[in-house]
Amino acid sequence: MNEFDVTFRDERDWVSFGDTYVNSEAFRVLFREGMTMVEEAAAYLDGDGREESRLLSRDSTLSYASESMRLTTRLMQIASWLLVQRAVSEGEITPAQALQEKTRVRLATPEAFRAETFGALPARLQDLTIRSRRLHARILHLDGLISDDHPTPIVRESPVAAQQGLLRSAFGLAH
Repeated sequence: MNEFDVTFRDERDWVSFGDTYVNSEAFRVLFREGMTMVEEAAAYLDGDGREESRLLSRDSTLSYASESMRLTTRLMQIASWLLVQRAVSEGEITPAQALQEKTRVRLATPEAFRAETFGALPARLQDLTIRSRRLHARILHLDGLISDDHPTPIVRESPVAAQQGLLRSAFGLAH
């Protein structure tokens, strides 16, 4: 037996960030923010966005279509993640089931802006895109924290090994 044993923290002393977070007011605020942004983007793309896109040049229209599709995809990923986490919060699914759902809800890393085409887009689409990217980054961060939320091994000196060491020292014995 060596002097140090790797043990796991007692799960009774462990506070799960995921369980705590999805049941917090902070999560409820994030949920409302995300769902409001989904509704706002849908209303814009179905209303004012259509009108604004008709006024764009042919090249800008293609950029508008591409960016609106990326925005829609990003917001659907966000909404799916939020709904899964809310289901955990409400006890409809377990955290383990939520991790399984993660394979279906892909939180893809957003691609870089193309400054030359992004600047030609309507201001409202630019705003929705930037805000959705920020929200997406926050959710990616939280997802990483929740997914990695498990006890980590800690090194503790074995009480038996410590006593044996004291006995060896007292009697002048080598380890």
